[in-house]
Amino acid sequence: MHPSTRLVALLVGAFWALPFPASAADAVTAWLDGPMAERFLPVPAGSGFRLAGYWVWCGSPIKVGDEYHLFAARWPKQSKFPDGYREASEIVRAVARDPLGPYAFQEVVIGERDRRYWDSNMAHNPTIHRIRGEFVLFYIGSDFTTFRPHTKSLLRQIGYARAPTIRGPWTRSDRPLIAEESNNPAVCVEADGAVKLMYRDADLRVIVATAPGYAGPYQTRNAQVWPRARLEDFYVFRGGGRYFALCEDNVGGLTGHERWGALLVSPDGIDGWQPSVPPAVYDHAIALQPGGTLRCVRRERPQLLIEDGRITHLFTAVYDGTDSWSQPVALARPIDLRPTGN
Repeated sequence: MHPSTRLVALLVGAFWALPFPASAADAVTAWLDGPMAERFLPVPAGSGFRLAGYWVWCGSPIKVGDEYHLFAARWPKQSKFPDGYREASEIVRAVARDPLGPYAFQEVVIGERDRRYWDSNMAHNPTIHRIRGEFVLFYIGSDFTTFRPHTKSLLRQIGYARAPTIRGPWTRSDRPLIAEESNNPAVCVEADGAVKLMYRDADLRVIVATAPGYAGPYQTRNAQVWPRARLEDFYVFRGGGRYFALCEDNVGGLTGHERWGALLVSPDGIDGWQPSVPPAVYDHAIALQPGGTLRCVRRERPQLLIEDGRITHLFTAVYDGTDSWSQPVALARPIDLRPTGN
């Protein structure tokens, strides 16, 4: 057995030997115990989603049937990284038979359209959800001419597209859900179809809004989730009667490390948000097969693959100084979010 394979086997065995937590919420926090490097398995070469000639960012996965579909943003490499997305990003769909990929490009889902629409120019930050028999893709967009007040930056707003199947056809919202600068949408859907939407504004102020359904209308319920740190790139999920917000610690105010992944916990998904213990979920190092480590220059936009009530993979957008792509990493021990933990 190759030494790296033996190490992976030992790590997996050690995690499964641990007593299983009493609840789904305990499973999340227990997963954070121990060295960070032992939370994830090494990734094989060529995994993830890349596109020649394009910067690839974001990456939101969903399993449909026996395929894994990934919604990601791309923009031509003639544009600057990362700022080129602001005027040239579009959202594409890729597919693979394995959650690690490699993912093959299928189609452009959200591209340019008539200039009268809020998202006519660019689309970015996709997050895909299955909601009551529909597929709903939340994202940010901008038009060609609407700028934030007193700036030269185009106004970015959150909207959605819906489809009866994962392959479309996609119907885009005529108007944004949030009629102000809004970015990094994260959605938690309740059993009755109600939605909690977490997003940030231009100053990285984190906001939670709720609506009776994904199409709105949305009402602000918490206008400052975490004032003591600058956070962005959210993914919100529920387990064991608690709500969790996986995010990027923009300046290290939670984890002590700039742009590491952090986790906040709330009893109701609106108020009372506190850091997990420990707060850091992932760093900028990704272990490789059969050996070695990818040291990311940037690692952002965390999204989770949840299959049958278990978190199995973390997806992040990575930049190595030359290229960017969406990189899935398998959890060494999946996290069970189901109410009974079985």
